[in-house]
Amino acid sequence: MSTKTKVYFASDFHLGAYPLSASKLREKRIVSWLDHIKQDAKALYLMGDIFDFWFEYKTVTPKGYIRFLGKLAELADLGIPITFFKGNHDMWMFGYLKEELNATIIDNEHVIKLDGKRFYLHHGDGLGPGDRKYKFLKKIFRSPLCQWLFARLHPNLGIGIATLWSKQSRLASGENDGFLGEDKEWLYQYASSLEKTDHHDYYIFGHRHLPYDLPIGNQSRIINLGEWVNYETYATWDGQELTLHNWKAH
Repeated sequence: MSTKTKVYFASDFHLGAYPLSASKLREKRIVSWLDHIKQDAKALYLMGDIFDFWFEYKTVTPKGYIRFLGKLAELADLGIPITFFKGNHDMWMFGYLKEELNATIIDNEHVIKLDGKRFYLHHGDGLGPGDRKYKFLKKIFRSPLCQWLFARLHPNLGIGIATLWSKQSRLASGENDGFLGEDKEWLYQYASSLEKTDHHDYYIFGHRHLPYDLPIGNQSRIINLGEWVNYETYATWDGQELTLHNWKAH
């Protein structure tokens, strides 16, 4: 009988985020978590912003993350399927992770069925009301023309620009908003609106950086996975229950 019984979901590691010393410590924590879950994981979903910046030039990928990528390679060699979602920080994933890890790369939403339950998965960026500026920028950044132009930059310049951008992020500034209420949480609003016309048993998002688990009506739930800078939270599906966990307890 197989011991691989759980599906794992995690998001927003932000590896490479400023300061790098904290990122390296976080990488070690994540590697210890991955080493733990390899015993019973039958699938792993990494739901965006795993890297604080990621761009695959034709022959170059960003420096670093060797322990993390090595541990993912170990999981892949054990036969554990790995799925990456493109986030707003690492949307420029192309073929490298697919070739090296046999990973599946998801651009936007992804609907799966597990044990008869329907899951709606998305990083969470660009959903819900408002944030028109980002939604406009997302279309530009994901355009083939923008990607082609950025690839013309030398990696030292391109990654240098991304590093400066990272230093201005909400993580670097220490911003950490609390729960805004169901009427103002845009991912909750988005899931509630979608649920009216298309039922899913579970909605799982990243991006928001705040872990929460809430009901939507009487038949659905939304889980936001949080992030690993402050919370170290992740979710598991064991065939019957979807549960939000905190790795800091270990």
